[in-house]
Amino acid sequence: MSKRIAFQGELGAYSHEACLASRPDFDPMPCDSFEEVIEAARSGQAELAMLPIENTTYGRVADIHRLLPESGLHILDEAFVRVRISLLGLPGAQISDIDVVRAHLVLLPQSATFLNKHGIRGIAAADSAGAANTLSQTKTVGEGVLASSLAGEIYGLDVLAEDVEDHGHNTTRFVIMGREPNHTRRGDHGMMTTFVFEVRNIPAALYKAMGGFATNGVNMTKLESYMVDGSFSATRFYADIEGHPDDRSVQLALEELGYFTSTLDIIGVYPRDPARD
Repeated sequence: MSKRIAFQGELGAYSHEACLASRPDFDPMPCDSFEEVIEAARSGQAELAMLPIENTTYGRVADIHRLLPESGLHILDEAFVRVRISLLGLPGAQISDIDVVRAHLVLLPQSATFLNKHGIRGIAAADSAGAANTLSQTKTVGEGVLASSLAGEIYGLDVLAEDVEDHGHNTTRFVIMGREPNHTRRGDHGMMTTFVFEVRNIPAALYKAMGGFATNGVNMTKLESYMVDGSFSATRFYADIEGHPDDRSVQLALEELGYFTSTLDIIGVYPRDPARD
């Protein structure tokens, strides 16, 4: 029986692309929500979970930072997927035939220049791959979809135009999570460590907590805060650093961090993806 990797969305979603690129020997398992993705991996229905963390255009993915620490899973790898938007239509259709397109809300403004040039109206859909699936069934004349070319292949739609996005840098970072951590690896391009922490309720706690990374030469590539349980007084921080917890510099930085935190949990130690460069 083949191993499975769970992702949120329908077949043809960009998360599906990430699965194929990063784990081509795994069977992709579509799920309706991030919670279902996590539960599939946690319960053993799938071996791995593919979850989007952030996008270069829209920032962090809502709710992910809240879900990861409570998931019981561990980050094993990271993956970067360039979001290439294609205009899909019914077989035989031309761009001039398309009056309206459906796509996930975030894709429409990213393709505004193309849509305006061709006089095409955009309508928000819950899921771009799902919109492609729907069009393949309804066969609505004059309608198109903005989605991945993969979605076109899966649902039998023609690719009428490729790379219709306004900017060529749109990239989503994903993390691949599993039930068991693996801290034994050493990546060819370095290592990353991801952790969450809450600072103690003392003056300048965050400032003092961050000092250890600077003095020990540890590069922190990400630091974000978010509320815990809707409280204005409890703030949790999510951080990515370059390095491995066994590195002496990282050890010293985390030790110093520990003096100023009430909780500190490492949720991933994994190879640094060369796409970061």
